[in-house]
This record gives sequence, structure tokens and C-alpha cells, in this order.
Amino acid sequence: MSGPTTEPLRLGIAGLGTVGAGVVKIVRQKSALLQDRAGRRIEISAVSARNRDKDRGVSLASYDWQDDPVALAQRDDVDVFVELVGGSDGPAKAAVEAALKAGKDVVTANKALLAHHGQALAELAEQNGAVLRFEAAVAGGIPVIKALTESLAGNDITRVMGVMNGTCNYILTRMESAGLSYAAAFAEADALGFLEADPELDVGGIDAGHKLALLASIAFGTQVAFSSVELEGIGRVSIDDIRQASDMGYKIKLLGVCRLTGRGLEQSMSPCLVPATSPLGQLDGGTNMVVIDGDQVGQIVMRGAGAGEGPTASAVMGDVMDIARGTRVTTFGAPASRLVAATPAQTATPAPYYLRMNLADKPGALAKVAAALGDAGVSIHRMRQYDHIDSAAPVLIVTHKTTRAALDQALEAIAGTGVVQDTPVALRIEAV
Repeated sequence: MSGPTTEPLRLGIAGLGTVGAGVVKIVRQKSALLQDRAGRRIEISAVSARNRDKDRGVSLASYDWQDDPVALAQRDDVDVFVELVGGSDGPAKAAVEAALKAGKDVVTANKALLAHHGQALAELAEQNGAVLRFEAAVAGGIPVIKALTESLAGNDITRVMGVMNGTCNYILTRMESAGLSYAAAFAEADALGFLEADPELDVGGIDAGHKLALLASIAFGTQVAFSSVELEGIGRVSIDDIRQASDMGYKIKLLGVCRLTGRGLEQSMSPCLVPATSPLGQLDGGTNMVVIDGDQVGQIVMRGAGAGEGPTASAVMGDVMDIARGTRVTTFGAPASRLVAATPAQTATPAPYYLRMNLADKPGALAKVAAALGDAGVSIHRMRQYDHIDSAAPVLIVTHKTTRAALDQALEAIAGTGVVQDTPVALRIEAV
């Protein structure tokens, strides 16, 4: 058996935005540390980006420039292709495919690419003896992929959940701490440069949904199934919801939850209530958190920066270092051929729900709501009524555990009573 190689590991980096520039800085500034920890030098052979002349705060003069990322991926002096271009298709997909077909290892931060094409790319990697690593694609600097594929491999995972979009958590936190409306907090996040070019990727839950689909695949041995993730953004969350949930001991988070049950694979990314005293409830600002429940380890909570140059570049380099040391793992923690097609759960695990509605100032209005809930099999755990606002009486209800189907039946019946002035807000309460 031969020992580990001492030849340098040569990188080709496609995409020199915030993260790509961060990776170059780490390789340049920490070369001795990286060599000591990997047992070999880490070098950059060539780079590629759309604009050659842009000032990125780090010298690129010693690297070959390649206009075409596909050509970069195929170079003989590139051992590991680092894809930081982004996008689910186009140049990123073509370049990653070219690298894998050439038998080169790939490190990527591209969650959209893997959420849409992860199974095919994992198969391609294995067919060509390559590895495809993506720690930086999920939760920034938090090493959650490594935890699931390696450290927790002896566990049956029962649930993975977390806050995986820092922008949404920032908006919700600012709404609470500064009493801002959703529109005002959104505008503030936009002015600070926190939002994607298409804001719906953030506030609509799409970005975080991509991440959840990848975690579900690793946790439960299923093929990536982003199309079956139930998505609901934070646009309907009001300052009233935040204040009144707080009054009842909860915080509202855009929460991803996945679990595999006898009903199938549940994957949801939606606003949920969590206990204010829980780790998730205490998570403020743009920070991410992932909570993993395993049958042997119990509950693991991982918290850290979910985006930004340093944290994301750190995650990229973690994958590069594993490859440099000779660590070879399958893309989603099991051979791609053994990942099963996920059967989406038709009904979610029962849970308590938070309901907020404005009742008309009519005799018996509250009794009609209670009757509609009872007829659907939904029982009330707690209820609070606030002072009248004009002709409406705001009412909060926390139910006992129920199914969403039963709750929807009750809400339909409530709408037919004529005592509710607008569409009720219904948010799941997740135990932590």
C-alpha cells in the first residue's frame, strides 16, 4: 500500500466573486499552515471569471487566466476544479460535468446546481472515480455536510431542521427588535446588500429550500428532491404576528424541517414558531443554525455564519483539505446507485399551530370559530383575545397537535361563518 502523495494539489478556480476571492486569499496567505495540515502544498494553477480586469483585492498575476470555465475544468494542471460561478445550469453545470468526466475532483458552493442536478452529478462523479464536495453550499461556515456524511454516520437521523437563510433571519429579527414592518425591514436588508439579485430566492424560501433538499438526501439516503419541498416565504409575516407570538413565548423563523416517516419524506421550508427560549428562538441577525436529531447522539446544534467571504471560503477550503489528505467520500454519504427515490409525504407529522384572526364584533363570533375547530377535530390549547381595533377583535389561538389537513378544513369552515374579517394566519409550531 502506497503512502500519501507529497505532490502539490493544484486548483482551478472558476468564479472570482466574494467567495472565490476569499479562497485565493486563504491559499496565498496561509500556504504554510495548509501544507502542514494537509501534508502537501495547495497551489492554484489557473482561474476564470467573466471580468478579467476587476479589482478583487488580491493579486491574480501568478495564475493563468482562462476565459472559459469548461476549458479550465479540463486543464492537465488542474487536480481539483473549484466551481464558484453559481446558477443551476449554464456555464457552472457544463464546467462541473466536464471536470467530472475528466476524472477531476470538484468542490462547489452551488446549492442550486446540486438541488436540481445532484443525483446525475453524483452518478457522474462515481463513474469517473472523482469526488464531488459541497460543504460551502449549505449554511456557509457551519460544517454540517461533513457532520452528516462522516461524524454522524453511525446514527439513524430522525429529523434535520434549521434556519438556513441569514437574510430572512435578519429581516425577522429587525422586525422584532426595531418594530419594523416587513416592507421596512426588507428595504433595510436590500440597502445593506443582503438580498440576492432576485430577492424571491431569499424571502420566498427558495435558497433555503435548496439547502434543505441536500441535507435531506444525506440524512435519509434519498435522491435529492427539491421539487417536493413545500415552500412558503416570509412575505405574509406581519409585525403583529411577531409581537403576538412573542407574547405567547415564541419566535417566528423561516424554518426548514425534514424527516422521513412511514408517510414518506417530509420537506418544508416555511415560517414557523419555535419556543423563544430554544437555541433557534435565540438566534438573531444573519446567523444560521442547523439542528440534527440522531438515534445515538441525541440532538446536535450547530451555529455559525451562513454567508460571507470568510465563512464560505473556509468551507470550500475544508473540502479542498480533505481531498489533499486523500479522504474520498461519496457525494451524499452513500453510493449514488443506492439512493432511493423519495416518496413525498402526503400529510405532515401532526403539530400544534398558531392562528391569528380578526373577528367581527358580533355576538357569538368566538363560539362559531371554536365550533368550526371542534367539528374538524382541532382542539384549542390556548387562546388570547386583544382589545378591539375599530370593529375587529384580534384573536390568537394555539392548538393542540393536529394535521394541516384538519386545520385547513377548520379554516374553510371558519371562512364560511362570516365572522372573520380577513384571511387567518396559520403557522406551524415546531418542537425544538
